[in-house]
Amino acid sequence: MHEIIFVVEEAPEGGYTARALGASIFTEGDDVKDLETQVRDAVRCHFEEEELPKVIRLHFVREEVIAV
Repeated sequence: MHEIIFVVEEAPEGGYTARALGASIFTEGDDVKDLETQVRDAVRCHFEEEELPKVIRLHFVREEVIAV
């Protein structure tokens, strides 16, 4: 696998959640730096050394509601 993509959203209670596309990996972090650490750790736990993706891509999704 060349890369793995995570969809990152702000958690309602604060911090961030990250869910991998194409793999059953979910993790969370208090801030972006913590999330990056947690994502790296989760990927290392999920894949064998020879299967580790070379790139981890974080796709941040933000929802905003505006009044009309």
